[in-house]
Amino acid sequence: MSMKVKLWGIRGSLPSPHSPLVIEERIRSALVGFFARGLTQQHEIDSYIASLSPKENGGYGGNTACVEISNKQGSLIIDGGSGIRPLGESFVRSPGVQKTKEVDIFFTHFHWDHLIGLPFFIPMFVPGFTVNLYAVQPDLESRIRALFQKPYFPVPFEELRAQIKFHRLSPRKTISVKGFAITPYELDHPDPCWGYRIESEGKSYAHCVDTECTRVSVADLGPDLPLYQNADLVLFDAQYTLLEAVEKMNWGHSAAPIGLDIALRENVKQILFAHHDPGASDEKVADAERQTQEYLDAYRENAVAAGRSVPEIVWGFAREGQIIELI
Repeated sequence: MSMKVKLWGIRGSLPSPHSPLVIEERIRSALVGFFARGLTQQHEIDSYIASLSPKENGGYGGNTACVEISNKQGSLIIDGGSGIRPLGESFVRSPGVQKTKEVDIFFTHFHWDHLIGLPFFIPMFVPGFTVNLYAVQPDLESRIRALFQKPYFPVPFEELRAQIKFHRLSPRKTISVKGFAITPYELDHPDPCWGYRIESEGKSYAHCVDTECTRVSVADLGPDLPLYQNADLVLFDAQYTLLEAVEKMNWGHSAAPIGLDIALRENVKQILFAHHDPGASDEKVADAERQTQEYLDAYRENAVAAGRSVPEIVWGFAREGQIIELI
């Protein structure tokens, strides 16, 4: 394994769990579909479930931003949205993490959906653990301390049992942690926000979430273009459809076709679209996926008509719990 990426939270703005009524209707629909196919046996259940699309099955997920990147030496975390709570529970059970007792968390920015899970991240409360927190923004420490104070949270920062260390990153300067080379690049967001290019053993992951991508051309991206170039995997902000992105200019989020354009130009191998809008049902996300396929089909047709070749690319809309291995 060169690098493994696990998506613990892919929803934008605030957590969006399914209501009991939605779950009940989905179970009912799945059962109707099972019998409609003429299936009756218990051993047929798993293959049937695997055949369902996300909108028919468990959906895309409701936890907010949190991604774990692993290599042979350990793992890094990007952002502390609500997805970091179950990640923290897995950490305290992991022999590897228990052995080193060191956690590294990189923040893109400090909107609530990227911080909301941090006070519920178990290693922060465990004696013997060291939790390293990284960001480009100079106010990292004051923002984190503010989370752990009344009336917002009952446990003050001073009573956390782990050792908490703060690390200021320099824009576009690479640091090394656990065998990873990590470089922050600026994204296009109303508040300062930084994406990360993470490399290990010849593989690269680009974290490009919470960007409106108002800079698209090579010239406009300038010093931040390397974030995308030749990446093995890009996680890209697609909170909106293309029409919604036009209607919500300056809101700080993008659409899948914009990411596809950059990915195809910059020789990206795989791109996943995330930061799904909290008001978007699984059906709406699936429809955005359909629209993206139509866009890509038209893109290819136009390229062929113009005598241009279009590189192959793997793409999709991200699901919570999804694991991508870069080998």
